[in-house]
Amino acid sequence: MLNDEQKLKVSTWIADGVKLSDIQNRLGEECGVRLTYMEVRLLVDDLKLVPLDPVVSAPPAAPVEAAAPTAPSQVPAPEEVQFMPPAPSGNVTLTVDTIAKPSTVASGAVTFSDGVTAVWYLDQTGRLGVTAPDPGYRPPNADVQEFQMLLDQQLAKMGF
Repeated sequence: MLNDEQKLKVSTWIADGVKLSDIQNRLGEECGVRLTYMEVRLLVDDLKLVPLDPVVSAPPAAPVEAAAPTAPSQVPAPEEVQFMPPAPSGNVTLTVDTIAKPSTVASGAVTFSDGVTAVWYLDQTGRLGVTAPDPGYRPPNADVQEFQMLLDQQLAKMGF
């Protein structure tokens, strides 16, 4: 599908921390190759590449008033402090249909933290669709990330 030069571009973009959706767009714009998001995920996996986690900047520190000095043994060295990605909050639940809806590869339901339940499906071309009861509904951003993570886990269990 991609030539060696295009594969090298994808590898460079992954090393630079570019998100998969941006890689999908760049492939279309720069290389004239139109891929679905799922195809880009599979491409990155086939190339044995691992996308970088987004860099989370720490909030600015609050000013510290004069306090009693802290013993050096009580202050962790910078190399001892490690960032742990946030654990799923458990506010989003995902179910997978035993039998996928017609014209889909997989389908199910997702309930977001605000209590809205939507239907999700993955069609034969790898496109993900989510249908909520209210056409203008937008779930909270944190819920979208958690939904994607849960869906990735479930699809991996199913062999996708």
